[in-house]
Amino acid sequence: MKTISSILLFICAGCFGSFAQSLDISQYFTPPPEFQGKFGDYRNVLQFYDGRQVKTTADWAERRKEIRERWMELMGEWPDVITDQQLEILSSTKREDFTQYKVRFKWLPNESTEGYLLVPDDDVPGKNPTTGKRPAVISVFYEPETAIGQGRDVPHFDFAYQLTKRGFVSLSIGTTEATKAKTYSLYYPSIEHAEVEPLSMLGYAGANALEALAKRPEVDGSKIGIIGLSFGGKWSMFASTLYDKFAAAVWSDPGIVFDESRIAVNYWEPWYLGYHPKPWRKRALITGDNPAQGLYPELVKNGYDLHELHALMAPRPFLVSGGSEDPPERWIPLNSTIAVNKLLGYDDRVGMTNRPTHRPDKEANDIAYAFFEKFLMKP
Repeated sequence: MKTISSILLFICAGCFGSFAQSLDISQYFTPPPEFQGKFGDYRNVLQFYDGRQVKTTADWAERRKEIRERWMELMGEWPDVITDQQLEILSSTKREDFTQYKVRFKWLPNESTEGYLLVPDDDVPGKNPTTGKRPAVISVFYEPETAIGQGRDVPHFDFAYQLTKRGFVSLSIGTTEATKAKTYSLYYPSIEHAEVEPLSMLGYAGANALEALAKRPEVDGSKIGIIGLSFGGKWSMFASTLYDKFAAAVWSDPGIVFDESRIAVNYWEPWYLGYHPKPWRKRALITGDNPAQGLYPELVKNGYDLHELHALMAPRPFLVSGGSEDPPERWIPLNSTIAVNKLLGYDDRVGMTNRPTHRPDKEANDIAYAFFEKFLMKP
């Protein structure tokens, strides 16, 4: 006689989005009462740089374009996104109920990278029965092995593996060589003469990863998300905000706005938004003896902050999986994007969870996975 669990598994085996209601995450889309409606000293995203107010959805489309163009002008324009490539399969390995492929693709005009593509077996729930395609999530980190559960032996860093077990196609990529060299990021056209801020180039690499992943026959190209922790959280934030084709995003404790009191919220470093030719400043908080250089101090001086980029997500959903660098008061800058979504007629598109530590735990990750299930697996 079949058990209840086995019967339910049989019933749902072909259901698209069978995990989508596995966890109620609705509470994480409402700021605590003490932060509701508070915007702090952040520049009003619903006001043009010349002072005009955004009153309509048409106004927002114009303002959104203004924000993106201004930031691209400041950080350096991207090269053309590479839209005509596919993932090159280098090898394949059967693991549990999915196949792991080692892949290669061009993430910069002059540079290729290798990563891992994880594809669930056909009988794993999550595939759309009409199209035969699955949603997908890109995981980004210092190297691609950790997210597939074969790198750093640290609990709860295996985003790609866990999402694949839940029915997503996963692509894991990382800056392996730059991490070994302690330059961490991507520099175009060269590290000696970078023309684009390195963090923005990570976003560009994420866009190229999406374009290559979207061409896989088992992937629904309209339902691709991105997730990253810390360095990867900054990467996933810049990729998703600057490239509209990302359908959803999770930013795990990157420090979502500038904060010069926190060493891990270090956007001033030369591998993020403070690029300058070597010799680089000593990695540390900003001091008179060790000042920030490059673009970053100009951004701060002129009142720019990352809440403007957050707003580019609207109405696409995103979740801040906050830890030590993104405590509950980060709802104050997030309220700007909530206001944009309200203008556009959307609720519950901006979420945040909070944990005490920088490293994620099971509860935080389960909510992140449920977020992707809700917004990418929903029919």
